[in-house]
Amino acid sequence: MNKDDIRYTTYVQILKEELIPAMGCTEPIALAYAAAKAREVLGKYPQKVLVEASGSIIKNVKSVIVPNTGHLKGIPAAVAAGIVAGDANRKLEVISDVDDSKKSEIASFLKNIEIDVLPLDMGYIFDLIITLFYDCDCVKVRIVNQHTNIVLIEKNNDIILETEIENNSVSGSADRDLLTMEGIWDFINSMDVSDVKDTLDRQIFYNTSISEEGLLGNYGANIGSVLLNTYGNDIKVRAKAKAAAGSDARMNGCELPVIINSGSGNQGITCSIPVIEYAKELKVSKDKLYRALALSNLTSIHQKHGIGTLSAYCGAVSAGAGAGAGIAYLTEGSLESVEHTVVNTLAIVSGIVCDGAKASCAAKITSSVDAAIMGLSMYKDGQAFHGGDGIVMNNIEETIKGISKIGKDGMRETNNEIIKLMVENN
Repeated sequence: MNKDDIRYTTYVQILKEELIPAMGCTEPIALAYAAAKAREVLGKYPQKVLVEASGSIIKNVKSVIVPNTGHLKGIPAAVAAGIVAGDANRKLEVISDVDDSKKSEIASFLKNIEIDVLPLDMGYIFDLIITLFYDCDCVKVRIVNQHTNIVLIEKNNDIILETEIENNSVSGSADRDLLTMEGIWDFINSMDVSDVKDTLDRQIFYNTSISEEGLLGNYGANIGSVLLNTYGNDIKVRAKAKAAAGSDARMNGCELPVIINSGSGNQGITCSIPVIEYAKELKVSKDKLYRALALSNLTSIHQKHGIGTLSAYCGAVSAGAGAGAGIAYLTEGSLESVEHTVVNTLAIVSGIVCDGAKASCAAKITSSVDAAIMGLSMYKDGQAFHGGDGIVMNNIEETIKGISKIGKDGMRETNNEIIKLMVENN
């Protein structure tokens, strides 16, 4: 693929747009970002707050700890953190710099200020509106489709910012529809590493750091440590354990940032850490690691683009298949091995549901990476799932499209039932 190919510049831009830092689970951080922006426009702390959020956001925020809040959970905690301590200029790192006095202030704000939360159904899976009130002043900020995609800022009924809402996308972003597995393969084998080096170096550093912290600390169910303690330190175990450990830490209050993929820190960890661990084990060159990571990240994004930002379909599956693609590149080095690994992975674990962000995400990551390793082992042994085997279609692109329809359309009612169940048992 030549540099003047539209796909080349698009793929580089996709990596730069997607692989960005975030602290904590990205849904509560999106709420904190909107709240910080609303407070910035209001110019003071509000007397009352109204939060409207789509069901999938409510699902993803309910059970996860918001970092830098003293281990608080839930929508009010995320919004209060954004209002009291947020820096909207830092977007998904909006509450990355919070001292102890601010943490106390967040707790006080929650105790003294009314924060109402209402469900929002305006036809978008990812949709939130934060409205702040102070005397006669009212500020409204709305985010749709992606975590930092502000589409409306309004003060006292005067429109400060309003942009068109595009279906499952951000206006001006690189065209994900240009992604294909064959195109991605061509790109990673011909890319000038200097075009993506800084982006991937940051992913390696950030995600490795939180993975190591997850193994050192006591976070959630400590899935990473459980795996190593139970099954040993073989590379197949270590690839799963270190990815799980990153999620252990991230879902349970660790204040280190991660580099996300498809809007998710867990997916960013899942599609990078196993590839990094295999690269270490195989002692491959840094150049080869960069190409493997570009492959893993773009493969994950390609799958997730058709599903959408939030779904009842667990995003760790897409990211696990992406990791499998990267590992197949490192060990087998052929497009055939990559495609069979991805298809095999999707055939094995596509039934995992997303029931929000919480400690068990680490275990789902483990299952997804394990399926990827098994899918690659099948290929090495001359085995594969073929078109007509359930949801496996005649080729990888048709299979990915089919999975997208299942995740986006087929599991919509599943998502609604999961949300109902979680809200009823609050």
